Order: sequence, then structure tokens, then C-alpha cells
Amino acid sequence: MRATAAGDGPAGPPRGGAAGPTVAGLDIGGTKISAGLVGADGWLGRVVTVPTPAAQGPAAVIEAAAAAVRALDGRPVAVGVGSAGVIDPAGGYVLSATDALPGWAGTDLRGALRGLLGVPVAVDNDVHAHALGESWTGAAAGRRSVLLVAVGTGVGGSLVLDGRIHHGAHAAAGHVGHVPSAAAAGLDCTCGGTGHLEVVASGPALLAEYLRRGGVPGTRRLDEVATAAEAGDEPARAVLAAGATALGRAVGGLANVLDPDVVLIGGGVSRCGESWWGPLRAAVEAELLPPLRGLAVRPGALGQSAAVVGAARLGWAVAA
Repeated sequence: MRATAAGDGPAGPPRGGAAGPTVAGLDIGGTKISAGLVGADGWLGRVVTVPTPAAQGPAAVIEAAAAAVRALDGRPVAVGVGSAGVIDPAGGYVLSATDALPGWAGTDLRGALRGLLGVPVAVDNDVHAHALGESWTGAAAGRRSVLLVAVGTGVGGSLVLDGRIHHGAHAAAGHVGHVPSAAAAGLDCTCGGTGHLEVVASGPALLAEYLRRGGVPGTRRLDEVATAAEAGDEPARAVLAAGATALGRAVGGLANVLDPDVVLIGGGVSRCGESWWGPLRAAVEAELLPPLRGLAVRPGALGQSAAVVGAARLGWAVAA
């Protein structure tokens, strides 16, 4: 297993050492699984990261997650999980999931991990866990309300109010990528609809649009597009600006509805530099109602450990 340092990213959660019991936070995604021990004050120890054996099915994924917890330097009193997919937090089941995790829908994630690890388990969606981590010890610590938008392979979101995740009536709250966007009018979305934000603002959408506009042939990663944009490549700058503007208009509209204390932007696309952040912030500000002008829109502080920390926060709620 490959161990990563605690608090990867621009900043990290509290460091030092846990003075008492710890809870394991698990972040289960389509490509990797990360686990770390987290103290009651948000202290984060060593993070273990392993590949997700998605092609081998749900049982293999769950066993890999349990093995990652066992590899940590201590025995947790509970486990919190942030998982890809739409999650029923009350029952601990995966309600639906994309093809990134074949057969994941219907998985009794809480029951399976509790059986393997012998401790209480709490389960939620990974973006919700990300937002909860940032609201606990990260960039939104001390704020009563935080809207997180995660932009990567898709576009997800989460609203945390007074330290509690808003799930909605069907556990489906947070699908920011599926709000209508004028920039996506007439374009098919992976959900079966048309004209949704994800079609123009997600990482794959930006990369595809860069190539369509005559970008450097053979470009395969969005970070290459971001580097080109910072170097003055006009197609790269135009594509990032267009995607960021579409996202910013949607985020500004959501802020007008929700009136959060702060908006956090995370996910791989958020690492695209000022060529992306500048148009994003300008578009958000242009949409805001007068009382919201100047709303803070910033990156998270916990980097790739955010969902681990937030998942552990869930675990502390069920710890024996």
C-alpha cells in the first residue's frame, strides 16, 4: 500500500498526535480508496491510499476498503465512509452509482464494513463528506453554512448547515452538474437529459472542447490544458474561461437561493489556475443579488484528505 502524508493539499487538518480514541475515515472512489485515523479534534494521522478494484465487483472494493483501515496505525472505535454514488445515510445503502463502480448500486456498505471490521459504521456520499471535512477543520471552519461545489469528472455539490449535511427528501441533494445551463443548450448529458452544466464545466468536457477547438493534438489531461492557458495558449484560455463562466453563473444562482456564508470550490478542475479562477469568480459576482455581493468563493484547505476527515466526522457521531 502507498501511504500519503497527512493533509495533502494547500493546507491540512490539525497535526500532532491523537490524545485519545480515533475514528477511521474512508474515502471510496472509482479509482482509489483512502483511509486515515482522525481524532475527536480533527487531528489526522497517516493516510493510506490503495487502488479501487472496481472491475472485481463490490465485494472486492469493500474488502480493499477494510484492508486499508486495518493497515492504519491503531484500532478505530468507529468508521465513517464517504462513497461515490447516491447514498442512503440512514440505511447505509448505495442507492445508485455510475459505471465507474460496476454493481455498486444496492450495496449494503454499512453492514458489510461493520461485519468485516467489528465497529459502528456511518456512510454518506463522498462529496458530502468532503464538504463536512472542510466545514469541520478546513476552509469553512467556524462558518454556519457552506456550499461546496466539486468539479472533476462530474460536477457535484453539498450544503452543510450548522455542521449537518442537507440530503434532501430523496438523498439526492447536491447534483449541481445537472442544473440547466444556457451554455449547454441542446447538448446531451450522461444522465439522459440535455442542457446540463456538467456537459460544459466538467473536466472531460473541458478537455474535449479544447481538442475540438484545435488545441494541441494528443493532449490527454486537463492539467496540460491549464499549463497551456497560463503560457498564453488562446484556445486553452478560451475553453477554461467558458467552462468557468458557465459554472460561475450556476454557482451564483445557487448562492442567491441558499445564501451561504462561504462557497468552496474543489475537485481536480479547481487546480487549473487563474485562467479558470478569474472567470469563475467574475461570473459568480455578476449573478449575485446586492446583499450577497462580495461573497467569499475560495478553494478548500484540506486537499485530498477532506473527504477522509469529513467521513471520520460521520464516524464520530456513531462511535461507541
